[in-house]
Amino acid sequence: VQLVESGGGLVQPGGSLRLSCAASGFTFSTYAMRWYRQGPGKERELVASIPSAGGRRYYADSMKGRATISRDNAKNTVYLQMNSLKPEDTAVYVCNAYRSWSNDYWGQGTQVTVSS
Repeated sequence: VQLVESGGGLVQPGGSLRLSCAASGFTFSTYAMRWYRQGPGKERELVASIPSAGGRRYYADSMKGRATISRDNAKNTVYLQMNSLKPEDTAVYVCNAYRSWSNDYWGQGTQVTVSS
């Protein structure tokens, strides 16, 4: 099982980034996909989630209106589009695939730094 995040980097406040998470080794379409983040000195936070078959997304209050989670089951990839980025969005963003307590996979994360 692999989850490989990409798309992080340094961006100025107000900028945008699109994170990707490429999955392999499991039946991607049957898993809910989530993006978490952990900023310096902060607890891990669920940023956004999308069910296995699409449908209703969840967004953290801090990201509502600024983030869009989407998935392409044909490409086994989940995306997180983030706009109007703020310095407080600086964190390691980690992809998670969840179906049950025994089917719960994590990526290594990608660093997002928002700074001028």
